[in-house]
Amino acid sequence: MQLIPYLVKHTQLPEKNIRNTVELLNEDCTIPFISRYRKEKTGNLDEVQIGAIVEQKAQFENLEKRKATILKAIEEQGQLTAELRNKIDQTEDLVSLEDLYLPYKKKRKTKAETARKNGLEPLAKMIMAQNHRDIGSVASKYLGNDVPDEEAALEGARHIISEWINERVSIRNLVRAQLERSAMITTKVASSKKDDENAQKFRDYFDWSEALKRCPSHRLLAILRAENEGFIRVRLDIDSDYLLSKIEQRVIKSENSCADHIRLAIEDAYKRLLFPSLSNELLKKAKEKADDEAIKVFSKNLQQLLLGAPLGEKRILAIDPGFRTGCKVVCLSAQGELEHNETIYPHPPQNKAKEAIKKLSSLADAYKIEAIAIGNGTASRETEQLVKRIHFKNPIEVFVVSEAGASIYSASKIAREEFPNYDVTVRGAVSIGRRLADPLAELVKIDAKSIGVGQYQHDVDQTKLQSSLDRVVESCVNSVGVNINTASVPLLSYVSGIGPKLAENIVAYRNENGPFKSRADIKKVPRLGDKAFEQGAAFLRIKEADNPLDDSAVHPESYSIVRQIAKDQKLHVSELIGNKEVLQGIDLNKYCSESIGIPTLKDIVQELEKPGLDRREKAKVFTFDQNIKTIEDVREGQLLPGIVNNITNFGCFVDIGIKESGLIHVSNLADTFVKDVNEHVHLHQQIMVKVLQVDVPRKRIQLKLHK
Repeated sequence: MQLIPYLVKHTQLPEKNIRNTVELLNEDCTIPFISRYRKEKTGNLDEVQIGAIVEQKAQFENLEKRKATILKAIEEQGQLTAELRNKIDQTEDLVSLEDLYLPYKKKRKTKAETARKNGLEPLAKMIMAQNHRDIGSVASKYLGNDVPDEEAALEGARHIISEWINERVSIRNLVRAQLERSAMITTKVASSKKDDENAQKFRDYFDWSEALKRCPSHRLLAILRAENEGFIRVRLDIDSDYLLSKIEQRVIKSENSCADHIRLAIEDAYKRLLFPSLSNELLKKAKEKADDEAIKVFSKNLQQLLLGAPLGEKRILAIDPGFRTGCKVVCLSAQGELEHNETIYPHPPQNKAKEAIKKLSSLADAYKIEAIAIGNGTASRETEQLVKRIHFKNPIEVFVVSEAGASIYSASKIAREEFPNYDVTVRGAVSIGRRLADPLAELVKIDAKSIGVGQYQHDVDQTKLQSSLDRVVESCVNSVGVNINTASVPLLSYVSGIGPKLAENIVAYRNENGPFKSRADIKKVPRLGDKAFEQGAAFLRIKEADNPLDDSAVHPESYSIVRQIAKDQKLHVSELIGNKEVLQGIDLNKYCSESIGIPTLKDIVQELEKPGLDRREKAKVFTFDQNIKTIEDVREGQLLPGIVNNITNFGCFVDIGIKESGLIHVSNLADTFVKDVNEHVHLHQQIMVKVLQVDVPRKRIQLKLHK
């Protein structure tokens, strides 16, 4: 099978668009670059569509690689016929491919193999022919040292027949289809773990049964986690009698003594080979589907988190709150550089609140602080209340910032390289402050799985998860653009065409030669060739450059077009930028060429209207209900402000200012059916919720979205 027809079938996209996109991918072009700067060639495909082509292309390549391995193995056995080769060549999925390979697969020592060595295959063929009325007398001819009597001969023959039945593609598909339609997933608590404290979070699944095809992804992953941790046992159940009768209808052609042995072989094949193999296959397939759902949820959450509202370049005082160990305080410049750090002890057991207030007030004056960021962990509410008691000389906005992953960053190699002379507490506080200024620039330094917005992220396929998350980070970084003169190595690493090594080279060059003054200077970076420049230049921004286009999303390859437009309008390029009236009156058809058409020209004009526009919202101050300090303060019927801090398929979790997040189940998000939680809320959205139920012992809070 050929790649392009395969991609057309599996993506439902036009063949020409796919062919051109594959050509670009084979030239090592990145998804952000292709979707933004090669619209004419791809037929204006977006990142999602190009991503689908990339995924299906990888699946096709894996399939072809497996086909080559299988064909070689069968050919070496001398059993590869033209018909079998054609069947393998035409196969479009791995399951069907493995079914075709099953009869030729090298097996461990099996009952059927032993029976063959004992010379019982001819007897098995006679039984399957179903022509003998007295097969017992025929079996007596096959006795030997390892086959002492007729029953042993017949049993060996049945083992061979069982294997044939197991390897028959039509029967495997029959069982497979019935399992997909009717299999029930059933769980029972492991008796030795019933009273285990850690098992209690899974107690809903101590005695559970439902149709596997209706089991939602989050529940299946929870069940499988409970099984992996040894708290429950899981099995699939089905109406086996119905399936056995269906197999008999396909195999048994006459009612004589052979039929009785075939029935026994069918039952053996089903119980020993077919059901265990295909039920495991189905469970694996269900797990893969659940993984895909969980990864999709995680990816959406991560995208929303990375594109969270930045405060921008402000002088920030950041506080990592704590009780016994105190609150770590850092002062950051508008560019996020650490200017001062120390520790205050306003809370128990030291209770030095007055000294803390005085110190924070003086630091705010000394470093001209414009905003305060407070981590949302232990002692967060108490620290927020303390800060709000301070009468600063100038107005200062106070923000509570998520700490998720800050401790991971503070102990990381990246943090040690950034702050080699400071301990983890200082690095953690710096991370909190920088998250307020620019969530994207700071969060790319942390392993996405540690940011706390996933759903069973440690249970899903880690390779697939990492690939998806990397693509999300790459998409977010390139959609916003990166200031090449301030960006860290981790941030630059995600720029189209750059990668970790070139990112290190960029920063090293910057440190040695000073800030980049133009995009043309980027070519001077060691090992950064024409291809990397082509892929990455438009996503790298240079503030206050001589050429204003260097701080825009206009690709350098299109600068000549902008200059021509400006010349035709009798303006300098700088006068054209932001001149909406002139830009909207331009006849774009005049500037079309073989390589650049209307889609790219529209993008250029849109960028010139508002160059370097940040698509993200601006950060807003938020205040929790000051009367709610612990779960004991929460009462049914209360209306409370909250912030969405995680989204799942079954609802969203909301931070209401205490240790425990509340859950808005999908059924409480709207009065109508909710297909996608993201259509109703987004991560870090500030909302009002109504308390429906409080379970203090289990530390659970049920909420309803209040509109």
